[in-house]
Amino acid sequence: MNKMMKIRNEAVADYQQVEAITRKSFWNLYVPGCIEHYLVHVMRSHKDFLPELDLVIEIDHQIIGNIMYTKTKLIDETGAEKDILTFGPVCILPEYQKKGYGKKLMEYSFKQAVALGYEVIVIFGNPNNYVSRGFKSCKKYNVTLENGTYPAAMMVKELKPEVLDGRKWVYYQSPVFEIDEQAAIRFDAGLESREKKYQPSQEEFFINSQAIIP
Repeated sequence: MNKMMKIRNEAVADYQQVEAITRKSFWNLYVPGCIEHYLVHVMRSHKDFLPELDLVIEIDHQIIGNIMYTKTKLIDETGAEKDILTFGPVCILPEYQKKGYGKKLMEYSFKQAVALGYEVIVIFGNPNNYVSRGFKSCKKYNVTLENGTYPAAMMVKELKPEVLDGRKWVYYQSPVFEIDEQAAIRFDAGLESREKKYQPSQEEFFINSQAIIP
């Protein structure tokens, strides 16, 4: 039987459910436990948050995943700034993964971003999850961190072709991602207890997050 899919903006009534879905999706994935659900909790009130791009995906009227965007910027050699986007957390409940729902959610969000006038997205993540969605290595677009490095996990997608035009750009991430880990621990302590443990994906994350492209 075909399932009914809908993508829409997150509503206030969805907040707690979305945080629970995020927690379940990220638990023990990158580290024992996770903090992504706390990031979702604090991101909504941050000045860089874009409610227009705060989206959930439903299957048969049940939320199975979400994506959230924040504003950030690139600065070129002359000091000129370019307003761009980053997204995250983005997740699909484990039982619905590898069925194309994450792809549909991202592609829908890209169209919405274009409609809002944005031209570039920069993210950090596992390249295996994003290169099929049009993301490429930051080095191919000459986008670096402030220290001049090209992290393997930093990827760029041009929503408007050739808009970055080969200039050197420095990426500045929104302060919303500078999470207070103690506050995140206190927040999680008020939720249903879950076992924190090691799994191999955490080593994969460590390798990807530490790798630098020469």
